Amino acid sequence: MGWLWRRKSKRRMARIEIEGAISGSTRQRVLKALREVQEREFPALLLRIDSPGGTVGDSQEIHAALLRLRDQGCKVVASFGNISASGGVYVGVAADAIVSNPGTITGSIGVILRGNNLSELLQKIGIRFETVKSGAYKDILSPDRALSTEERALLQSLIDSSYDQFVTAVAEGRNLEQTKVRSFADGRVFSGAQAKDLGLVDELGDEEAARRLAARLADLDEERCKPVTLGKPRKRLLQNLPGSRLLTKLEQVLNTELELSGQPLWMHRP
Repeated sequence: MGWLWRRKSKRRMARIEIEGAISGSTRQRVLKALREVQEREFPALLLRIDSPGGTVGDSQEIHAALLRLRDQGCKVVASFGNISASGGVYVGVAADAIVSNPGTITGSIGVILRGNNLSELLQKIGIRFETVKSGAYKDILSPDRALSTEERALLQSLIDSSYDQFVTAVAEGRNLEQTKVRSFADGRVFSGAQAKDLGLVDELGDEEAARRLAARLADLDEERCKPVTLGKPRKRLLQNLPGSRLLTKLEQVLNTELELSGQPLWMHRP
C-alpha cells in the first residue's frame, strides 16, 4: 500500500508554506515536510514564502535541504507572497526558479545583531549585576553595560562572516556575480518588480503562476496538477474565538523577540 502511495505522488506536486519568522520551530516543521516530499518522490515542490527572515542557522538548514531535494530530481519553485526578505530570500534562492508578486517586499540582504543596553535604567532603579566570567568576552551583549570597542569589532567580524555567506548563496543561487550582489545587498528592500530587474526573481506573478511554472518544469499536467500541502502548522485551540487573531499575532511577536534576541539574524526588521 505504501509503495502505491509513493508511486502515485510521482505525478503530483507538493506544497510547503513558510510563514512568519524563520526559527527553530519553522525549521523542524519544514525539514519534516521536505523529508516527506523526498520519501513520496514528488517530482515538483511549490514553496510558498511569506516571511521577513529569521535566524541564520535555521535558514541555512532549510536552504541545504532544498538543494539536496533538487539534486534528487525534484523541481522546486518558490512563490514570494506579501514579504520574502532577508532569510526568506536566502531560502528562496535554493529553488530552481522564483516567482514574485510585483508588489512583494523582498531584498533586505544582510545581517543584524541587536542587544539591549539597559545600564542607565538599571542604575536609576538601583539594580547592579555582579558577573564572574571565564574570559573577557563571555558576557558580550550583557544588558547591564555598553559594548567596548574591542567587543564591537569582534561582533562586526562575526556579522561580516555571516554576510559573506549570504552573498555567496545569493550569487550561486541566482547565477550572479558577487560584485553585482554586493552592489544591492546593503539591507535595502525592493518590490518584486525591482527584484526582477536585479535578477533576484525570474518571473512576476501570483502563486498560481508559480504552480504552473513548477508543473512545466516537472513535465506535469499544468491544468490538472493540484498541489498537496505538507507540513501545515498546528491549529491553535483558541484560534476561532473573537479577538483570537490579534492575540495570536501578539503571541507570535513576543515569541519571536524572545527566541531571536541576541542572535545574528537574516531578518527584515523595520
